[in-house]
Amino acid sequence: MKPLIEVQDLAVSYDTYAGEVQSVRGVSFRILKGQTVALVGESGCGKSVTAKTLMGLIEKPGRVKEGSRIFYEGEEISGYDETKWNGFRGKEISMIFQDALVSLNPTMRIGKQIKENLSNHFPKIGRQEQENRAVEMLRKAGIPDAELCMGKYPHELSGGMRQRVMIAMAMITKPKMLIADEPTTSLDVTIQAQILELMQELQEETGMSILMITHDMGVVADIADEIIVMYAGKIAERGSCREVFYHPWHPYTWSLLNSVPRIDAAKGQKLAAIEGNIPDMTLPPKGCGFCERCPYAMNVCREYMPDGAKVREGHEVWCWLTDNRADKSGLPFRIERNFEAKGAGISESRSTGKEGERAAGAGRKTDGR
Repeated sequence: MKPLIEVQDLAVSYDTYAGEVQSVRGVSFRILKGQTVALVGESGCGKSVTAKTLMGLIEKPGRVKEGSRIFYEGEEISGYDETKWNGFRGKEISMIFQDALVSLNPTMRIGKQIKENLSNHFPKIGRQEQENRAVEMLRKAGIPDAELCMGKYPHELSGGMRQRVMIAMAMITKPKMLIADEPTTSLDVTIQAQILELMQELQEETGMSILMITHDMGVVADIADEIIVMYAGKIAERGSCREVFYHPWHPYTWSLLNSVPRIDAAKGQKLAAIEGNIPDMTLPPKGCGFCERCPYAMNVCREYMPDGAKVREGHEVWCWLTDNRADKSGLPFRIERNFEAKGAGISESRSTGKEGERAAGAGRKTDGR
Protein backbone atom coordinates (compact mmCIF):
# COMPACT_ATOMS: atom_id res chain seq x y z
CA MET A 1 0.00 0.00 0.00
CA LYS A 2 1.27 3.48 -0.88
CA PRO A 3 2.10 5.45 2.30
CA LEU A 4 0.41 8.74 3.08
CA ILE A 5 3.55 10.07 4.77
CA GLU A 6 7.09 8.76 4.36
CA VAL A 7 10.01 10.17 6.34
CA GLN A 8 13.56 9.36 5.29
CA ASP A 9 16.63 10.01 7.44
CA LEU A 10 15.11 13.00 9.26
CA ALA A 11 17.62 15.01 11.31
CA VAL A 12 16.79 18.22 13.19
CA SER A 13 19.17 20.31 15.27
CA TYR A 14 18.96 23.48 17.35
CA ASP A 15 21.91 25.87 17.40
CA THR A 16 22.44 27.23 20.93
CA TYR A 17 25.22 28.98 22.85
CA ALA A 18 26.06 25.61 24.40
CA GLY A 19 26.43 24.02 20.97
CA GLU A 20 24.36 22.05 18.48
CA VAL A 21 21.49 20.20 20.16
CA GLN A 22 20.82 17.15 17.99
CA SER A 23 17.11 16.64 18.71
CA VAL A 24 16.40 14.14 15.93
CA ARG A 25 19.18 12.00 14.46
CA GLY A 26 18.24 10.09 11.33
CA VAL A 27 14.65 8.93 11.84
CA SER A 28 12.80 7.04 9.09
CA PHE A 29 9.21 5.76 9.11
CA ARG A 30 6.00 5.69 7.08
CA ILE A 31 2.33 6.11 7.88
CA LEU A 32 -0.31 4.41 5.73
CA LYS A 33 -3.72 5.82 4.92
CA GLY A 34 -6.14 5.18 7.78
CA GLN A 35 -3.37 3.93 10.07
CA THR A 36 -2.74 5.03 13.67
CA VAL A 37 0.94 5.27 14.59
CA ALA A 38 2.08 6.08 18.12
CA LEU A 39 5.40 7.84 18.70
CA VAL A 40 6.38 6.91 22.25
CA GLY A 41 9.21 7.99 24.53
CA GLU A 42 10.27 10.22 27.40
CA SER A 43 10.25 14.01 27.20
CA GLY A 44 13.24 15.22 25.22
CA CYS A 45 13.57 12.16 22.98
CA GLY A 46 12.55 14.03 19.80
CA LYS A 47 8.87 13.10 19.39
CA SER A 48 7.38 16.58 19.19
CA VAL A 49 10.23 17.90 17.03
CA THR A 50 9.58 15.07 14.57
CA ALA A 51 5.87 15.94 14.43
CA LYS A 52 6.50 19.67 14.00
CA THR A 53 8.82 18.90 11.09
CA LEU A 54 5.93 17.18 9.29
CA MET A 55 4.01 20.45 9.62
CA GLY A 56 6.88 22.71 8.57
CA LEU A 57 6.97 24.31 12.03
CA ILE A 58 10.70 24.18 12.74
CA GLU A 59 11.89 27.74 13.24
CA LYS A 60 15.28 29.24 14.08
CA PRO A 61 17.40 28.38 15.98
CA GLY A 62 16.11 25.00 14.78
CA ARG A 63 16.99 23.64 11.34
CA VAL A 64 16.15 20.55 9.34
CA LYS A 65 19.49 19.14 8.26
CA GLU A 66 20.50 18.38 4.71
CA GLY A 67 19.55 14.91 3.53
CA SER A 68 16.24 14.84 5.42
CA ARG A 69 13.33 13.98 3.15
CA ILE A 70 9.57 14.00 3.76
CA PHE A 71 7.07 12.72 1.21
CA TYR A 72 3.31 13.30 1.29
CA GLU A 73 1.34 11.09 -1.11
CA GLY A 74 4.54 10.62 -3.09
CA GLU A 75 5.39 14.33 -3.35
CA GLU A 76 8.41 15.65 -1.50
CA ILE A 77 7.32 18.44 0.84
CA SER A 78 10.55 18.97 2.79
CA GLY A 79 11.58 21.69 0.32
CA TYR A 80 8.35 23.70 0.60
CA ASP A 81 8.62 27.46 1.09
CA GLU A 82 6.45 29.25 3.67
CA THR A 83 3.66 29.96 1.17
CA LYS A 84 3.30 26.28 0.30
CA TRP A 85 3.50 25.27 3.96
CA ASN A 86 0.69 27.70 4.82
CA GLY A 87 -1.52 26.04 2.22
CA PHE A 88 -0.53 22.57 3.39
CA ARG A 89 -0.69 22.69 7.17
CA GLY A 90 -4.18 22.69 8.59
CA LYS A 91 -5.64 21.41 5.33
CA GLU A 92 -3.78 18.21 4.42
CA ILE A 93 -2.41 17.57 7.93
CA SER A 94 -3.76 19.12 11.13
CA MET A 95 -2.21 19.09 14.58
CA ILE A 96 -3.60 19.09 18.11
CA PHE A 97 -1.09 20.59 20.51
CA GLN A 98 -0.42 19.51 24.07
CA ASP A 99 -1.92 22.42 26.02
CA ALA A 100 -5.21 23.59 24.54
CA LEU A 101 -5.39 26.68 26.77
CA VAL A 102 -2.05 27.90 25.45
CA SER A 103 -2.79 26.88 21.85
CA LEU A 104 -6.15 28.66 21.65
CA ASN A 105 -6.22 32.44 21.30
CA PRO A 106 -7.53 33.76 24.65
CA THR A 107 -8.84 36.98 23.05
CA MET A 108 -10.98 35.32 20.38
CA ARG A 109 -14.27 33.50 20.75
CA ILE A 110 -14.29 29.79 19.97
CA GLY A 111 -16.49 30.13 16.89
CA LYS A 112 -14.27 32.74 15.29
CA GLN A 113 -11.16 30.61 15.77
CA ILE A 114 -12.76 27.55 14.16
CA LYS A 115 -14.20 29.55 11.25
CA GLU A 116 -10.86 31.27 10.70
CA ASN A 117 -9.17 27.92 10.05
CA LEU A 118 -11.90 27.02 7.56
CA SER A 119 -11.81 30.38 5.73
CA ASN A 120 -8.00 30.29 5.44
CA HIS A 121 -8.17 27.16 3.29
CA PHE A 122 -11.63 27.52 1.72
CA PRO A 123 -12.14 31.28 1.19
CA LYS A 124 -15.08 30.79 -1.19
CA ILE A 125 -17.31 29.34 1.54
CA GLY A 126 -19.86 31.92 2.73
CA ARG A 127 -20.18 33.14 6.32
CA GLN A 128 -23.39 31.26 7.05
CA GLU A 129 -21.94 28.03 5.68
CA GLN A 130 -18.84 28.55 7.83
CA GLU A 131 -21.09 29.02 10.86
CA ASN A 132 -23.08 25.87 10.07
CA ARG A 133 -19.97 23.74 9.55
CA ALA A 134 -18.34 25.00 12.75
CA VAL A 135 -21.43 24.19 14.83
CA GLU A 136 -21.74 20.77 13.21
CA MET A 137 -18.07 20.01 13.92
CA LEU A 138 -18.41 21.02 17.56
CA ARG A 139 -21.38 18.66 17.86
CA LYS A 140 -19.34 15.83 16.32
CA ALA A 141 -16.60 16.62 18.84
CA GLY A 142 -19.08 15.90 21.60
CA ILE A 143 -19.68 19.45 22.82
CA PRO A 144 -23.21 20.04 24.16
CA ASP A 145 -24.89 23.34 23.25
CA ALA A 146 -22.52 23.85 20.31
CA GLU A 147 -24.19 27.16 19.35
CA LEU A 148 -23.61 28.51 22.86
CA CYS A 149 -20.00 27.31 22.83
CA MET A 150 -19.33 29.27 19.63
CA GLY A 151 -19.68 32.53 21.59
CA LYS A 152 -17.46 31.55 24.52
CA TYR A 153 -13.80 32.28 25.19
CA PRO A 154 -11.29 29.45 25.88
CA HIS A 155 -11.00 30.22 29.61
CA GLU A 156 -14.75 29.67 30.02
CA LEU A 157 -14.43 25.99 29.08
CA SER A 158 -13.08 23.02 31.02
CA GLY A 159 -9.86 21.25 29.97
CA GLY A 160 -11.78 18.44 28.30
CA MET A 161 -14.02 20.86 26.40
CA ARG A 162 -11.03 22.90 25.22
CA GLN A 163 -9.41 19.75 23.91
CA ARG A 164 -12.62 18.91 22.02
CA VAL A 165 -12.56 22.41 20.53
CA MET A 166 -8.98 21.78 19.37
CA ILE A 167 -10.10 18.54 17.71
CA ALA A 168 -13.04 20.34 16.05
CA MET A 169 -10.71 23.08 14.81
CA ALA A 170 -8.27 20.51 13.42
CA MET A 171 -11.00 18.44 11.75
CA ILE A 172 -13.04 21.28 10.22
CA THR A 173 -10.94 21.13 7.02
CA LYS A 174 -11.27 17.32 6.79
CA PRO A 175 -7.50 16.62 6.77
CA LYS A 176 -6.06 13.30 5.66
CA MET A 177 -3.90 13.06 8.77
CA LEU A 178 -4.20 14.25 12.35
CA ILE A 179 -1.14 14.72 14.58
CA ALA A 180 -2.02 14.58 18.28
CA ASP A 181 0.81 15.79 20.51
CA GLU A 182 0.15 14.51 24.05
CA PRO A 183 -3.59 15.30 23.65
CA THR A 184 -4.60 13.80 27.02
CA THR A 185 -1.70 14.74 29.30
CA SER A 186 -3.48 17.35 31.43
CA LEU A 187 -6.82 15.52 31.56
CA ASP A 188 -8.18 13.08 34.12
CA VAL A 189 -8.50 9.41 33.21
CA THR A 190 -12.21 9.53 32.36
CA ILE A 191 -11.81 12.49 30.00
CA GLN A 192 -8.70 10.86 28.48
CA ALA A 193 -10.78 7.85 27.48
CA GLN A 194 -13.48 10.08 25.97
CA ILE A 195 -10.97 12.06 23.90
CA LEU A 196 -9.30 8.90 22.58
CA GLU A 197 -12.69 7.39 21.75
CA LEU A 198 -13.67 10.58 19.93
CA MET A 199 -10.51 10.46 17.82
CA GLN A 200 -11.20 6.84 16.90
CA GLU A 201 -14.80 7.67 15.91
CA LEU A 202 -13.67 10.55 13.70
CA GLN A 203 -11.03 8.31 12.14
CA GLU A 204 -13.61 5.65 11.29
CA GLU A 205 -15.89 8.32 9.80
CA THR A 206 -13.25 10.10 7.69
CA GLY A 207 -10.59 7.42 7.08
CA MET A 208 -7.83 9.78 8.24
CA SER A 209 -4.45 8.68 9.56
CA ILE A 210 -3.36 9.55 13.11
CA LEU A 211 0.11 10.18 14.51
CA MET A 212 -0.20 10.00 18.30
CA ILE A 213 2.66 11.40 20.37
CA THR A 214 2.87 10.33 24.01
CA HIS A 215 5.17 9.19 26.79
CA ASP A 216 2.48 6.89 28.23
CA MET A 217 2.35 3.36 26.84
CA GLY A 218 -1.05 2.89 28.45
CA VAL A 219 -2.61 5.61 26.29
CA VAL A 220 -1.74 3.86 23.03
CA ALA A 221 -2.55 0.28 24.03
CA ASP A 222 -6.03 0.32 22.50
CA ILE A 223 -5.67 2.93 19.76
CA ALA A 224 -2.38 2.32 17.90
CA ASP A 225 -1.84 0.00 14.95
CA GLU A 226 1.92 0.54 15.12
CA ILE A 227 4.20 1.79 17.89
CA ILE A 228 7.50 3.60 17.31
CA VAL A 229 9.64 3.86 20.45
CA MET A 230 12.07 6.80 20.33
CA TYR A 231 15.03 7.57 22.55
CA ALA A 232 17.75 10.22 22.27
CA GLY A 233 16.55 11.33 18.83
CA LYS A 234 16.56 7.85 17.29
CA ILE A 235 14.13 4.97 16.88
CA ALA A 236 14.82 2.19 19.37
CA GLU A 237 12.01 -0.20 18.41
CA ARG A 238 9.17 -0.34 15.93
CA GLY A 239 6.37 -2.83 15.46
CA SER A 240 2.66 -3.51 15.72
CA CYS A 241 0.95 -2.74 19.02
CA ARG A 242 0.70 -6.44 19.83
CA GLU A 243 4.34 -7.10 18.97
CA VAL A 244 5.68 -4.25 21.08
CA PHE A 245 3.50 -5.09 24.09
CA TYR A 246 4.01 -8.84 24.05
CA HIS A 247 7.37 -9.27 22.32
CA PRO A 248 9.42 -6.24 23.43
CA TRP A 249 13.12 -6.50 22.64
CA HIS A 250 14.76 -3.21 23.47
CA PRO A 251 15.60 -2.63 27.18
CA TYR A 252 14.12 0.87 26.91
CA THR A 253 10.81 -0.59 25.74
CA TRP A 254 10.91 -3.06 28.65
CA SER A 255 11.44 -0.17 31.04
CA LEU A 256 8.54 1.83 29.60
CA LEU A 257 6.21 -1.15 29.86
CA ASN A 258 7.36 -1.92 33.39
CA SER A 259 6.71 1.67 34.49
CA VAL A 260 3.00 1.49 33.61
CA PRO A 261 1.07 1.49 36.95
CA ARG A 262 -1.01 -1.61 37.64
CA ILE A 263 -4.31 -1.64 39.50
CA ASP A 264 -3.57 -5.11 40.89
CA ALA A 265 -0.17 -4.15 42.33
CA ALA A 266 0.52 -5.28 45.90
CA LYS A 267 -0.13 -2.77 48.67
CA GLY A 268 2.95 -0.67 49.29
CA GLN A 269 4.63 -1.78 46.06
CA LYS A 270 6.75 1.02 44.63
CA LEU A 271 6.24 2.24 41.11
CA ALA A 272 8.97 1.17 38.71
CA ALA A 273 11.19 3.98 37.44
CA ILE A 274 13.92 4.24 34.82
CA GLU A 275 17.14 5.15 36.59
CA GLY A 276 19.27 7.99 35.25
CA ASN A 277 18.56 10.79 32.79
CA ILE A 278 18.45 11.23 29.04
CA PRO A 279 21.88 12.09 27.57
CA ASP A 280 23.05 15.61 26.76
CA MET A 281 22.12 15.96 23.11
CA THR A 282 24.85 18.52 22.48
CA LEU A 283 27.19 15.55 22.95
CA PRO A 284 25.09 12.50 22.05
CA PRO A 285 26.52 9.04 22.74
CA LYS A 286 28.68 7.42 20.06
CA GLY A 287 26.75 4.18 20.38
CA CYS A 288 23.31 3.35 21.69
CA GLY A 289 21.70 6.37 23.35
CA PHE A 290 20.30 4.22 26.17
CA CYS A 291 23.61 2.53 27.09
CA GLU A 292 24.30 4.64 30.20
CA ARG A 293 20.93 3.73 31.72
CA CYS A 294 20.72 0.15 30.46
CA PRO A 295 21.52 -2.60 32.99
CA TYR A 296 22.37 -4.96 30.11
CA ALA A 297 24.75 -2.62 28.25
CA MET A 298 27.91 -4.14 26.78
CA ASN A 299 31.13 -2.45 25.69
CA VAL A 300 29.98 -2.49 22.07
CA CYS A 301 26.83 -0.53 23.04
CA ARG A 302 28.94 2.44 24.13
CA GLU A 303 31.14 2.51 21.05
CA TYR A 304 28.94 1.61 18.08
CA MET A 305 25.39 2.38 17.02
CA PRO A 306 23.45 -0.85 16.39
CA ASP A 307 21.82 -1.43 13.02
CA GLY A 308 18.13 -2.21 12.81
CA ALA A 309 17.35 -5.92 13.11
CA LYS A 310 14.13 -7.59 12.00
CA VAL A 311 13.20 -9.86 14.91
CA ARG A 312 9.73 -10.79 13.66
CA GLU A 313 7.55 -9.86 10.70
CA GLY A 314 6.99 -6.11 10.86
CA HIS A 315 9.04 -5.77 14.05
CA GLU A 316 12.42 -4.00 14.04
CA VAL A 317 14.80 -3.29 16.93
CA TRP A 318 17.94 -1.19 17.17
CA CYS A 319 19.80 -3.01 19.95
CA TRP A 320 22.99 -5.07 20.19
CA LEU A 321 21.10 -7.75 22.15
CA THR A 322 19.63 -8.89 18.82
CA ASP A 323 23.14 -9.93 17.73
CA ASN A 324 23.68 -13.70 17.84
CA ARG A 325 26.95 -13.15 19.73
CA ALA A 326 25.29 -11.26 22.60
CA ASP A 327 24.84 -13.05 25.94
CA LYS A 328 21.08 -13.21 26.45
CA SER A 329 21.07 -15.23 29.67
CA GLY A 330 19.18 -13.57 32.50
CA LEU A 331 17.27 -11.09 30.35
CA PRO A 332 13.85 -10.38 31.93
CA PHE A 333 11.97 -10.24 28.61
CA ARG A 334 13.54 -13.23 26.90
CA ILE A 335 10.14 -14.91 26.58
CA GLU A 336 8.05 -16.72 24.00
CA ARG A 337 4.29 -16.29 23.66
CA ASN A 338 1.40 -17.73 21.71
CA PHE A 339 -1.56 -15.56 20.80
CA GLU A 340 -5.11 -15.90 19.69
CA ALA A 341 -7.35 -13.12 18.49
CA LYS A 342 -10.58 -12.42 20.37
CA GLY A 343 -12.57 -9.68 18.71
CA ALA A 344 -10.55 -6.48 18.67
CA GLY A 345 -8.40 -7.63 21.58
CA ILE A 346 -5.54 -10.03 22.14
CA SER A 347 -5.47 -12.76 24.73
CA GLU A 348 -2.29 -14.31 26.00
CA SER A 349 -2.32 -18.10 26.10
CA ARG A 350 1.17 -18.82 27.44
CA SER A 351 3.89 -16.75 29.08
CA THR A 352 7.06 -17.19 31.08
CA GLY A 353 9.27 -14.78 32.95
CA LYS A 354 8.33 -12.66 35.95
CA GLU A 355 9.16 -9.29 34.37
CA GLY A 356 7.52 -10.29 31.12
CA GLU A 357 4.28 -11.15 32.89
CA ARG A 358 4.34 -7.78 34.61
CA ALA A 359 4.69 -5.84 31.37
CA ALA A 360 2.15 -7.93 29.47
CA GLY A 361 -0.20 -7.52 32.40
CA ALA A 362 0.24 -3.77 32.14
CA GLY A 363 -0.70 -3.98 28.49
CA ARG A 364 -3.90 -5.88 29.29
CA LYS A 365 -4.90 -3.46 32.01
CA THR A 366 -4.29 -0.33 30.03
CA ASP A 367 -6.10 -1.43 26.91
CA GLY A 368 -9.32 -1.77 28.86
CA ARG A 369 -9.51 -5.56 29.08
